[in-house]
Amino acid sequence: MPGEADVVDAQQVLEAERAHLKGAREALRRMREHAESLSADAAGDWVSKQVLESLLDQRVRALADHPDTPLFFGRLDHRADADPGTGEDLPQAVHVGRRHVHDEEGLALVLDWRAPVARAFYQAGPREPMGVARRRRFGFDRGELTGFEDEPLDGRELGPSRLLTEEVERPRTGPMRDIVATIQPEQDVIVRAALPDTVCVQGAPGTGKTAVGLHRAAYLLFTHRERLGRSGVLIVGPNRAFLSYIASVLPALGEVRVDQATVDDLLGVPTGTEPLSTAALKGDVRLAAVLRKALWMHLDKPETGLLFVKGGSRYRIPADEIRELVSSLRGTTRYAAGRNTLAQRLAHRVLVQMEQRGEAPDDRVHDAVARSKAVKAVVDQVWPKVTPQQVLHRLLGDAEFLARAAKGLLDEEEQAALLWAKAPRSVRSARWTSADLALLDELADLIERTGSLGHLVVDEAQDLSPMQLRALGRRCATGSATVLGDLAQGTTPWAVRSWRDVLVHLGKEGEVTELTLGFRVPREVLEYAARLLPSVAPGLAAPQSLRAGTGALSVRRVRDVHDAAVTAVLEAQARDGSIGVVVADGRLADLAAVLEGNGVDHAVLTPEGVEGERVHLVPASLAKGLEYDHVVVAEPAEIVEAEERGLARLYVVLTRAVTSLTVLHRAPLPGALA
Repeated sequence: MPGEADVVDAQQVLEAERAHLKGAREALRRMREHAESLSADAAGDWVSKQVLESLLDQRVRALADHPDTPLFFGRLDHRADADPGTGEDLPQAVHVGRRHVHDEEGLALVLDWRAPVARAFYQAGPREPMGVARRRRFGFDRGELTGFEDEPLDGRELGPSRLLTEEVERPRTGPMRDIVATIQPEQDVIVRAALPDTVCVQGAPGTGKTAVGLHRAAYLLFTHRERLGRSGVLIVGPNRAFLSYIASVLPALGEVRVDQATVDDLLGVPTGTEPLSTAALKGDVRLAAVLRKALWMHLDKPETGLLFVKGGSRYRIPADEIRELVSSLRGTTRYAAGRNTLAQRLAHRVLVQMEQRGEAPDDRVHDAVARSKAVKAVVDQVWPKVTPQQVLHRLLGDAEFLARAAKGLLDEEEQAALLWAKAPRSVRSARWTSADLALLDELADLIERTGSLGHLVVDEAQDLSPMQLRALGRRCATGSATVLGDLAQGTTPWAVRSWRDVLVHLGKEGEVTELTLGFRVPREVLEYAARLLPSVAPGLAAPQSLRAGTGALSVRRVRDVHDAAVTAVLEAQARDGSIGVVVADGRLADLAAVLEGNGVDHAVLTPEGVEGERVHLVPASLAKGLEYDHVVVAEPAEIVEAEERGLARLYVVLTRAVTSLTVLHRAPLPGALA
């Protein structure tokens, strides 16, 4: 038991830290006011002024002080003889927080967690103290400092941190929170990986893989702000509900310039549907070769030679020379660039003839010849201008053309499966599916190069088809990527079985890191869900949890699942935290009516997300990536039967709980769970 003097000393330390927090908040307010006072009027022109105004607005938003979020969460006390290794003259005591805060004299009151010296907060330990004598963690409640915990790094083994455990287990409502105060050493290594490195993370449920990916994006933006400010960072998630859930993480860290999108946001809005087997075939990487052949099959042999007339002079290029030019260019460049190059090469041949006749043509004459009707007519005949939609419309609607393009790549049965039963009359009337959009994107890149971002974060990557992965890879062709997912949670018919395959389809080389130690899902819940692993991902190691979670799991066989769900929700409402009721998509309306009939206020999660209400009714297909303190799963058998990879979907559903999981069933449970 601590003595009275210890209690007094602790209270004095606490008051001093509260004073520091108050001063830091005041300094942040002054920083924000200074940013607001800056004007873009000094810009030299209207465009520069608009750019500067945008940058200043982003700066003001990045300096926002969120009252419910602690400004700092830790402190490092360096040894007197310690060299932080940064070349800076830093104070002996350093407070670590979500962003940098300094006073009017430039003295750092809070150091950004991404700064090099702050790395010790996550990595220092008894065996490797990294120059740190003591690490202090702070406890907060609604932004107010409530306590602290000191960890002396003097060689003694450290026990589990109470404040760290409480922060991990703290009930949540609303969107996902950052984990900047609880990043573990193995997570920190991934977060601080160098910008050129592509990192692939296989993460079991509750290991924080999504948060790690988001924090890596924040770290890279801090470390390479100018470079990534030009080239951009993009977060790609499985659906808008997921993106809505994670949307507040980066702004809370002061990063407001990161875009978020789904694959369909990037490739286009699907207007048609098709059987899953057809979509899976269209997602096969062999289609890349089929599309390439189909595009280049649009080239034709010259019908006649080129005749260019200038004044009284005639210049001729025979058909066989044109054929040689086309052959030398075919497949060596992108399609549109090849058209332009062919026009330039033809113009060059004409200019050579002019020079042989004693003329002295210059660049203007060369350009005029390349743009002439005669040259354009030849180019349009042998190298016609096409759009991705035209090529794919012909490929899926013309059996003979498809057979030629797919020869040696797809068998007759696969070709028949790709063909439209009734081809639309025109490209405009075609109804493109989600799988078609990836094919159109492939063709678009074969015609003209896709622009590249500086960094791309792809979450739930195990559910993307090879063709979708190729589309994403093109968007970071000159940049790097953070690839996140869990092979056990693959629920699409085309879900990958190997991360190496994912990296190949992305066109990247990178290390695959496996996170198996969970901090979010209680051990009792995780071990129950892991019974499904031998069926859904037999090659993966079983995940482990640091949290025992005794009493976190309740499996009940009931007469009426809907009535039992009402009871379970009412029980959960007596405890703190968010509540998710997960049901097979086809049963969503029925359960919603029962909850409403019993006066249970709730919101139904849609692909666009959800706002308000503590209780969310969640279709199983949208549960991936989400977390709730209390999860109620209604009739697992129906979730399994609803789709081809239903057991994988059930594994996803069972691992959404942070505090408690209640499984309600009338039908027999899957064998592994019985």
